[in-house]
Amino acid sequence: DAVDRAVAAALARRGVAVRSFLASLLVDPAEARTKGGTPFSVFTPFLRHLLARPAPRAPLPAPGPLRGVGGLASEPLESWGLTPTKPDWAAGFRALWTPGEAGAQARLAAFLDNGLAGYATLRDRPDRPATSRLSPHLRFGEISPFQVWSAASLAREAPPGARPSGADIDKFLAEVAWREFSYHLLVHHPDLATRSFQPRFDAFPWRDDPAGLRAWQRGETGYPIVDAGMRELWRTGWMHNRVRMVVASFLVKHLLIDWRLGERWFWDTLVDADPANNPASWQWVAGSGADAAPYFRIFNPVLQGEKFDPDGAYVKENIPALAGVPASLIHKPFTAPPLLLRQAGVTLGETYPHPLVDHAQARARALDALATIKATER
Repeated sequence: DAVDRAVAAALARRGVAVRSFLASLLVDPAEARTKGGTPFSVFTPFLRHLLARPAPRAPLPAPGPLRGVGGLASEPLESWGLTPTKPDWAAGFRALWTPGEAGAQARLAAFLDNGLAGYATLRDRPDRPATSRLSPHLRFGEISPFQVWSAASLAREAPPGARPSGADIDKFLAEVAWREFSYHLLVHHPDLATRSFQPRFDAFPWRDDPAGLRAWQRGETGYPIVDAGMRELWRTGWMHNRVRMVVASFLVKHLLIDWRLGERWFWDTLVDADPANNPASWQWVAGSGADAAPYFRIFNPVLQGEKFDPDGAYVKENIPALAGVPASLIHKPFTAPPLLLRQAGVTLGETYPHPLVDHAQARARALDALATIKATER
């Protein structure tokens, strides 16, 4: 937004007329207001407002050639040498991502054909290919939210045998709307990545724990669902959304490490990290954001793993050292009998770490920390 304004001002000073068009957002943030005339700070009313408006415009056709412009020198993008070589830290990315408009359109088509049906119930399963993975393409403008919204809405008109349920489509559109909501928050709160949306969290007693932060970043917390997510992130540049919530909750609530440090790590490692979704989602988990989950909602990483990765397939894919552990213990190997671990080739503290913290003790510590900021409000 600031860049757009600066460009428009510079052109205006030169006598060039400037017109703006919605491209990366469905609604102009200046037009989305509560009945009281203020910007939305709660998602559900924002979603209702968005759905009550006229449907977002249909995607525009591809532009034709520019008249009067020709003979411009051009270089193939590959000649710029932007991809890493030594070290090739993006080697694990290439099997998953095809940057560019064609890759974005292929990803959307694949999701509509194979992922949208069942989305409402399967989207929380990291062991299933049930999410769109369109976020990197949206982040870099390779596809527009208008294209995504229109394609998902048109799925309601598919033949009965191929038609996703209304619940599937509605849930997916709500996720597109969350992205929109995050950008509206950023427009009205440009310091979203550096300041707590709720000022009372400025007094929260965060811990300075470099070792804990490092273990979390490396996927060595001793909780398999957390470690699998962090290793998936490093290997592929992406992490399943449910797992993002679990690993964020672990950093903020089990380790009491400032959400801003997690947001920065995601900014540096995610292929879809953007200035709106990333801080808005971190603040949502931390309890400090707009329409946030309450801070006392503390995910139990063992139960989260057992519920959303019941066979341990996601953990085993990302932590091969645990591949021999049975599903009943895969999310809590620290409770497994020593003989079983030896048979599975696991040595705690060597091939896989002991838990950094005990869940019950960490939960109690987090609630005590929350009590300190409540005390300052009295």
